[in-house]
Amino acid sequence: MRARTAPALLLATVLLLPGCSGGKEEPAARSAATTGERGGTTEMEQAYEKVVTTVLPSVVQIETGSGEGSGVVYDDSGNIVTNAHVVAGAREIRVTPASGGSPMKATLVGTFNADDLAVVKVAGGRLPKAAFGDSTKLVVGQAVLAMGNPLGLSGSVTNGIISAMGRTVSTQAGESFPGSTIVQAIQTSAAINPGNSGGALATLNGEVVGIPTAAANGPQGGAAPGIGFATPSSTVAVIVPQLIRDGKVTNSGRAALGVTVRTVVDLRTGRPAGAEVVEVARNGAAAEAGIRPGDVITAVNDAPTPTEEALTQALATQKAGARAEVTLVREGATRNLQVTLGELSAD
Repeated sequence: MRARTAPALLLATVLLLPGCSGGKEEPAARSAATTGERGGTTEMEQAYEKVVTTVLPSVVQIETGSGEGSGVVYDDSGNIVTNAHVVAGAREIRVTPASGGSPMKATLVGTFNADDLAVVKVAGGRLPKAAFGDSTKLVVGQAVLAMGNPLGLSGSVTNGIISAMGRTVSTQAGESFPGSTIVQAIQTSAAINPGNSGGALATLNGEVVGIPTAAANGPQGGAAPGIGFATPSSTVAVIVPQLIRDGKVTNSGRAALGVTVRTVVDLRTGRPAGAEVVEVARNGAAAEAGIRPGDVITAVNDAPTPTEEALTQALATQKAGARAEVTLVREGATRNLQVTLGELSAD
């Protein structure tokens, strides 16, 4: 789960540069440009303005002792959905509407690290809830807006499109966050910066279809512009009601093998060679199939698992209760075992 994308965590400082101008603008040139663009551009601007007016009041800034992030008001009871990594290890949580106002104390309702989702709740005051849409109906090329508090700039909005659907994205572990693997993640070109995490990805009809969660890293380690990922609203619809009702997730729908593993390296090549089983959960899927400590898992349904992260990603694409073929090495011999996968439970 320490892989190619990193959670958008707050940067401590913001550098604002003054605007630059090459000279005085001619009024005639400004008027001509405005008139020439008035057709389609005005319609798009009006659509953007309507979405911002509708959704932004439901977006909040979340402050903890170690950083800041964003959240989206989920219901009329003061429950707010955000990313688990935003509130991980928080001793104090304060919520401020993106439109401004006094900070409100919030309590942690529950977290589900596997999907990087959490719910916090405020008492008192009335925050307007957002309208959540169906992310499974999104199409590539559809226009979207990302709303949140990047770099602490409350109530910021960026625009883009749906770049791809159905990504499996692993996010990095933090000091108090174990990392996550998000299934069916939404890829978007809307800029997602540190502090956007937990905010809203909205369509032009004013529906929240995703929770901005991570930005991709480039080959040199810096942020890759125009490649961001959001946890889909279809996942929110499964996980968040359970957190509100029970404070934990009892029905994730995600597959689990019931093992604790670590990455092992081939001493001859120095390359990762598989996920070695350190511990097998009692009565779990692996135990039932005969997987033992010391076994090195190298594939699931022919998908190579050279690392712990690769095994997590392979399992994330499976469903609880499904049959899977697990390839492993035991005492130098390769074996294929049929496993009925269990269900991933709360952390």
